[in-house]
Amino acid sequence: MDESRSPQSTAEGLPDPGPLGELHVSEAADLEGWPEGLVAVGGTLDPDRLVAAYRAGIFPWSSDPAVTWWSPDPRAIFDLETWRPHRTIARSVRRAGWRFSIDRDFEGVMRACGESTALRPATWITDAFLSGYGELHRRGLAHSVEVWEGDALVGGLYGVTLGGFFGGESMFHRRTDASKAAVTYLIERLRAGGFSLLDAQVQTSHLERLGATTIARSDYLRRLRAALPRPATLTE
Repeated sequence: MDESRSPQSTAEGLPDPGPLGELHVSEAADLEGWPEGLVAVGGTLDPDRLVAAYRAGIFPWSSDPAVTWWSPDPRAIFDLETWRPHRTIARSVRRAGWRFSIDRDFEGVMRACGESTALRPATWITDAFLSGYGELHRRGLAHSVEVWEGDALVGGLYGVTLGGFFGGESMFHRRTDASKAAVTYLIERLRAGGFSLLDAQVQTSHLERLGATTIARSDYLRRLRAALPRPATLTE
């Protein structure tokens, strides 16, 4: 979910464990020579495969030259029960007059997240990602948060929803604190909508400053199983 996260190695030359779904997350540690958390290589980013991956606690990260699939241990999350916003964010929102929306410009948010920045000189958000997640959005399974300054899109994030689970994918900002404001608004709406798990994937210093924490993969998978059948709705 971090806006500073760059593409990971596609593990070129490593053995292919087979189609996604044939390799259980718990077997990841047995893949000798593989980077920690990498559980599969290959396949496509079609919507059905993406849904199956998220339901298994797996997410894609890079697609050039091949899609890589990850389930890191530990796992980064925002704890919806204990997370508290930075006190400065409300002041930034009031001072700039920012407005928030959900799903007003999903593609615009994805493309903004894919732009090169000083924090993220390269990106994994290729046309294949735009197509796959765009179809999830059309199915009501992927959503965006937008931060507006007048008519300008100045920050936002997007992710995947399945039941009471929200899988944060990426965020961006064009004004200081705009991505922090997007996270704050998202958590407010997730709490109001009955969600129980906000996945942030891989911990970074940026996410830690935003209030993300880490839990063991086994704990994450337990929370995921509990969240998936939970009724929840993300609305403004």
